[in-house]
Amino acid sequence: MPPEAFTIAPQPLDGLDGDALDGYLAGLILAQAAREDRPLTEALGLPPGPLAGLVHQLRPDAVQLLDGAVGDTGEDAIEEADLRAFLLEHRAGRGAVEEWLAAIVARRSLAPNHLWQDMGFTNRRELNAFFRRHFPALVALNSGDMKWKKFFYRQLCLRVGMLICKSPNCEVCDDFAACFEAEEGDPLSTLAQMGRGA
Repeated sequence: MPPEAFTIAPQPLDGLDGDALDGYLAGLILAQAAREDRPLTEALGLPPGPLAGLVHQLRPDAVQLLDGAVGDTGEDAIEEADLRAFLLEHRAGRGAVEEWLAAIVARRSLAPNHLWQDMGFTNRRELNAFFRRHFPALVALNSGDMKWKKFFYRQLCLRVGMLICKSPNCEVCDDFAACFEAEEGDPLSTLAQMGRGA
């Protein structure tokens, strides 16, 4: 199946929960990664076995994406293993799926856009639903609703006693808006853009 043949139409989150929510969000993630000019294994940070497990469990209709689209995961970025471990410390406890999703979030966090865009989601609300379902302790920890990538890197730095921020706390920081303002932008998926009327 050519990557562009696997598309997911945006859906309202209301009424989606459990397996239906997982399937919808996994479809968006897979569709976004399949459009990239690299193997799915590299785009998602998952070796072939776990990638196949994720597809079979959450999006069996996307199994054709595995044909010829798997390879090496590529080299981890220096912080990727730490980010995976941090995510897994805050998982909901729904089994191997969260190990797979932690790897995906860690890999997609390396991309240059807002995390919701790099995950292939339509908006930040979908990303928050994803985290509430699989990493709820992270949502509680990010009680100020900091942008997710900034939150991750702040947490990793705090763990090793390194303060990368100019201010000792967010409330007195001159860059408050850079970390907490709305994450405006269009979804990266063409289909999602069309669904928003873009």
